[in-house]
Amino acid sequence: MRGDGDGWATGPDGSRHWGKHGAAGLLLRAPLPDETPAVLLQHRAAWSHQGGTWALPGGARDSHETTTHAAVREAHEEAGIESAAIRVRTEVVTMKAASGWSYTTVIADAERPLPTVANGESTELRWVRETDVAGLPLHPGFEAGWPQLRTTEVRLLLDRYDVLGESGALAQLSKALPRTVHLPDGTYGWLPRVEVLEALDTVGRLAEPAGHGTTLGTVTAVVTTDPELIEQLPATVVVLPPATVRDWLQQA
Repeated sequence: MRGDGDGWATGPDGSRHWGKHGAAGLLLRAPLPDETPAVLLQHRAAWSHQGGTWALPGGARDSHETTTHAAVREAHEEAGIESAAIRVRTEVVTMKAASGWSYTTVIADAERPLPTVANGESTELRWVRETDVAGLPLHPGFEAGWPQLRTTEVRLLLDRYDVLGESGALAQLSKALPRTVHLPDGTYGWLPRVEVLEALDTVGRLAEPAGHGTTLGTVTAVVTTDPELIEQLPATVVVLPPATVRDWLQQA
């Protein structure tokens, strides 16, 4: 049954997309030494469709596969990525065609940039700093979907007693949280670390950018239900309820 997805889906206007049952690709992120995210990209072989462009490892989905299974399988076949070394966070449909064909991007994290092994569909596999992705000659489909997939660095501060309690187990929580998180506005964030907010006299500094200076800026988010603290926060700070952190932990 493996391989029954190979083939073109043709739309009423004659447009063609690879994958009889749709297609899927893996957007895999990992932290660089400075804790900023890198994305694994594939430089497509010249003979392939849209050859010479950069995109995600991916391909046709077979009829018996989920989109996540297809994306992870393709990443193994095209880049040598082992499924045990990654954690899938979510998936999003980034392209739909009139034929009913769709492309699903499966988003995952790795603890570090993993070694890769290219097959014949690639001229190169490269971990690209996320802020450098848009500067490459991208596959048109990936280029169209990239704005909704890229992350913004999140400076996450927790109200110690509201979120951590008396134990204050920050190190364990920081390690348990995923790197890529879904923000309330529908965009994606990148968590390089977690901090604790303990005193109101630090509130005035929350509007100042912190982190590693990505081109997309930094979102400062405070996790609290304390009305006094919320009243003191600058308007630029995003207030998140503790339930948001619990939801992120479920993804981990």
